[in-house]
Amino acid sequence: MKTVVVRNINRTDAAVVKRLGALGVATVHEAYGRFGLMKPYLRPVWAGGEAAGTAVTVLAHPGDNWMIHVAVEQCRPGDILVVGCTADNADGMFGDLLATSLMARGVIGLVIDAGCRDVKSLREMGFPVWSKAISAKGTVKATLGAVNVPVVCAGINVEPGDAVIADDDGVVVVSKKYASEVAAKGEKRQAEEEGKRKQLAAGALGLDMYNMREPLAKAGLVYLDEPETE
Repeated sequence: MKTVVVRNINRTDAAVVKRLGALGVATVHEAYGRFGLMKPYLRPVWAGGEAAGTAVTVLAHPGDNWMIHVAVEQCRPGDILVVGCTADNADGMFGDLLATSLMARGVIGLVIDAGCRDVKSLREMGFPVWSKAISAKGTVKATLGAVNVPVVCAGINVEPGDAVIADDDGVVVVSKKYASEVAAKGEKRQAEEEGKRKQLAAGALGLDMYNMREPLAKAGLVYLDEPETE
């Protein structure tokens, strides 16, 4: 591994990121061909947080948050810090002091494949974090990693500048190459779902809306007006 900091990265267009954020994780994931969704063990440390931004990536070593401090300098307003680890780890590598530093740079959230602490303070600050664990276990600053290189975080490859959408449903990453296309597909899907929502609210059944009755019958489903007796 090269211990480098890449200073200049290409970021997904901010207007496109905003469109993706308005759609939410579930719709973006579907519009992206059910791709880009991080593993479900990555959860928000407090409920209700939302973030849509561009990835500044960190590759760190387990129990060592040195490179997170290094990465702060490379952040711009609208970024989300995405931290991957070189090995499995759940130590509390991030807390309220680092959050304060990131907020001063305009960073809108953190995604970390490790642990987080100071949850109450983070909630009061309004700084959203998605992490693998909540742990008070402290960390060291001893081993170099890298900043703004491709990293794997919770099973998904993240390139610097990719679009990151996070909410209570999880975290999805969209390659900056496809972000505009995914946004358009997601908006079309959202409009179609709104029409279906109105039909369902009016009493329509999904069985009929999605033409399920014939395939259910072919699969062998039988309706009985009364219970069978032995």
